[in-house]
Parts: sequence; C-alpha cells; structure tokens
Amino acid sequence: MSSSLAAVVLGLASAASWGAGDFTGGIASKRAPVVGVLVLGQAAGVTLILAAALLLHESVPAPATLAWSVAAGAAGAVGLAALYRALAVGRMAVVAPVSAVLSASIPVVWGALAEGMPSGSKLAGFVLALAGIWLIARAGPPGGGTEGLGLALVAGCGFGAYLVLMDRGAQGGTFWPLAAARGTSFALAVVVAGARRRPWAPPRHAVPLVLLSGVLDAGGNAFFVLATQAGRLDVAAVLASMYPASTVALAAGLLRERITRPQSAGIVAVLGAIALIAG
Repeated sequence: MSSSLAAVVLGLASAASWGAGDFTGGIASKRAPVVGVLVLGQAAGVTLILAAALLLHESVPAPATLAWSVAAGAAGAVGLAALYRALAVGRMAVVAPVSAVLSASIPVVWGALAEGMPSGSKLAGFVLALAGIWLIARAGPPGGGTEGLGLALVAGCGFGAYLVLMDRGAQGGTFWPLAAARGTSFALAVVVAGARRRPWAPPRHAVPLVLLSGVLDAGGNAFFVLATQAGRLDVAAVLASMYPASTVALAAGLLRERITRPQSAGIVAVLGAIALIAG
C-alpha cells in the first residue's frame, strides 16, 4: 500500500472512530453528567494510549517535542469547552457546521503553507469535503439567530489548532505524544470537575458506554496521527473531519433517526470528495 493511500485509509479510520466516539459519548451524556463523561472517557483514552506506548516499547520523545503535544491537548480542551457552551446557548444548525468546517480548514491552510499546494484533484476534493461536512453537521431548519457563533469560531479554531499541533508533536513518535495531549485534556477536565463542586461521577449503568466513548476517541486520535505520518497533514485532517458522517450513519442505523435531504446531499458530497482526494 502506497503512503498516500495509507494516509487516506487511516484518515477515514480516524473519522469512523471519532464519529462513533461522538455517538456513544452523546448517548452517555444523556445518562450521566457531561463533565463525568469527559473525565472518565479521557481517563480511559489515556490509559489505552499509555498501554500501547509501553507494550510497543516506543521511545519517549524529547521534552521540546512533547511540548507541542501538550499545547495540542490544551487547544483541544478549549475547543471542546467552547463547543459545549456554544451548543448550550446557540443553535446547532449554526454551531456544529461552523466549528466542523473551520477545524478542517485550518490544517488545509497550514498544510498549503508548510508542504505546498496540493494537486488540483485533491484541492477540489477538499472543497467538496468541506461542503459535505457543512451539510452533514447542520441540524434543524436554516435561518434564525446567530447565538453561539463566536463560541463556535473559538471551538473550530481550538480543534483546528489541535490537528496542526498534534501533527507537529507526532514527529517525535506516536503514542507518547498522544499520551501527553490526552493527559493534558484529562487534567483540565479534572480541574473543571473539581471547580463545579457538584456530583459529576457517572452512574454505574452508564460507565461501560462512557469508557467505550473514551476508547473510540483515543482510537480516532491514534489513526489521525498515523495518517499524518503516512501522508500530508491536510489530507489527514480533511478526511478525519468527516466524522459527522459516521455519527449520522450510526444514529440512523441504531436509533432510527431520519437523515435529512441536506445530510443526504452532504454524504454524497463526502463520498465524491474521498474519490478525488484518494485519486
């Protein structure tokens, strides 16, 4: 398998894992406090990643390299906090697509600056993918206010920065940089949980689903890092950012949620984008 094809496969695996993690995490958040889902899920992800680093005897990168991963973890935590707050005060039809498209666009711009412009077919695939992500992530009727837009922009910037910084940190390894990033997110989640001074521990019946969401999130991160190591950052980031398609597909298949016409068009656009990017 060529490195470019490997990057495509790994990027799509990241999208599938992240989307499944969002799906299970969303269900878990209906059964347990969101902070508890974050803390326990991050703990599960960090444990899995540390175990992989130790079992594979991966060398610990230099502190300067790990610093990029720590910064990535902080950026991702800020993005997640901003997204949750934006969804609480704004409309999902505005918040979700703005944050998703912005988080995918930032690595594309950075990749063009750092690695040069991609080929014409890949560039067309990026544009089609961003349009598809927008349509899939959009929920509810168009129009209405723009509450939460500022926070959605912060969330998109946080997630986009995470992808760029994680790519830089992963130049020194795979699992130790991931452990540093997820460990940072876990520590921040614990601080938030402690500051709330309210019960946050998930009930026992929700724990397996919370743990599964954390494992799937960790898997998405690992596949993304491997994709950046196999190919270009922009290819890996755009493909990984297709995770809303996985979430929507699972919701339709398992929860019988209806896929709207815009979402159907978005899925078709994403499939066309994959063909262009992989070509």
